[in-house]
Amino acid sequence: MNLRCVVVDDSSIQRMSIVKLVKEHPALTLIAEYSSAVDTKKGLNDTECDLIFLDIEMPIINGFELLDVLKNKPQIIFVTGKTEYAFKAFDYDATDYLQKPITQERFNLGVDKALEHHRLKFESNTAEEEYIFIKSNLKKRKIFINDIQWIEALGDYIKLVTNEESFVILSTMKAFEKEVEEYSFLRIHKSYIVNLKKIKRFNSKFVEINTENIPLSRNKKKLLIEALDNL
Repeated sequence: MNLRCVVVDDSSIQRMSIVKLVKEHPALTLIAEYSSAVDTKKGLNDTECDLIFLDIEMPIINGFELLDVLKNKPQIIFVTGKTEYAFKAFDYDATDYLQKPITQERFNLGVDKALEHHRLKFESNTAEEEYIFIKSNLKKRKIFINDIQWIEALGDYIKLVTNEESFVILSTMKAFEKEVEEYSFLRIHKSYIVNLKKIKRFNSKFVEINTENIPLSRNKKKLLIEALDNL
């Protein structure tokens, strides 16, 4: 398990010290660092992260005001030189509250809490995920719906492509289409059914999923646009 992290602090010295701790931790990956809440707000519109190390006292927009406007809030570990914000911090569901200067031991303790929260959330989400059972190579396998990228016709068989691997199944496209019709799937070609949530982009001829171009029938483009709009 690895957490994608962002560090936000208007002090370059303090920011560098936190960045160093993040880079040295084996379970953390630094994806961005920001010197202001304003830049952070813009950056997080295009970047997914799991954990923010967030300073509170910053110009223009402080740490609390940043959280008030973020749509998708990751875990928060506040990093500040003062204790007076501690109660307010936990009103924001903070994972931890670190007071500067931060020791390696105290930093690691906060990260341990974040990792545990992330693990519990992942297990909870996995337990609630929809799934189907398929029979491949004489074995029954449990496949989570959200892991399926696309389905491809192979004569009397179909190929089920997931995030991790592919499976060849004795089935017709029509039968499998019916099995997943209640989920976000669409048949975009006589030989292809795709998971709409996996589509990165498309044009008049192809749908792109995980760098692969899947053929798109001309008469299916309008259905695809409508289906994506309704996601």
